[in-house]
Amino acid sequence: MDDMPNIAPESGSLLISEPFLQDENFVRSVVLLCENNEMGSFGLVLNKLSIFKLNELLEDCDLDNEVYVGGPVEQNTLHFIYFGEQVLEDSVSLGAKLWWGGDFAELIGKNKLGLVNISDFRFFLGYSGWENGQLKEELIDNTWIVCDNSHTEKIFTVAPDDLWRVILKNMGGDFQVLANYPIDPRLN
Repeated sequence: MDDMPNIAPESGSLLISEPFLQDENFVRSVVLLCENNEMGSFGLVLNKLSIFKLNELLEDCDLDNEVYVGGPVEQNTLHFIYFGEQVLEDSVSLGAKLWWGGDFAELIGKNKLGLVNISDFRFFLGYSGWENGQLKEELIDNTWIVCDNSHTEKIFTVAPDDLWRVILKNMGGDFQVLANYPIDPRLN
């Protein structure tokens, strides 16, 4: 195992599923890596919409934002990210004006006062998690393509169904070819 490359994507990186990945949780997925350390890794799938709106999940919540499926782990938990300047004290910076989490009550209060632009937020049920070393093994097996955080604004501007393809195309080179690869090449 000493000849294994040092693969450690940073928080804020995007994990793009390779075109042949057949895991139903991650087919054509773009995952925002929020945490990656010796304890394991935590991420949120950015392009899988759930059937719920936020106000359908939470009592006394008047926000009708769409909710995404962040991953297959603990789908009874709610997570969020936002773009722009830090507006919640406990948010974690993921670089490139991207923030993860914070106090949800503070968010609701600031929204009621008109101090936040709620369209800059994305909400997620569940998350994607990897045990220590698991993500590294998947990267060695070429399950994921790592993209830096230079494309994070696209999370909020590109339609979820197009996000995988758009980010790969914007990465250029060989990735542009992958972006056009059909889901089932036998149908070509």
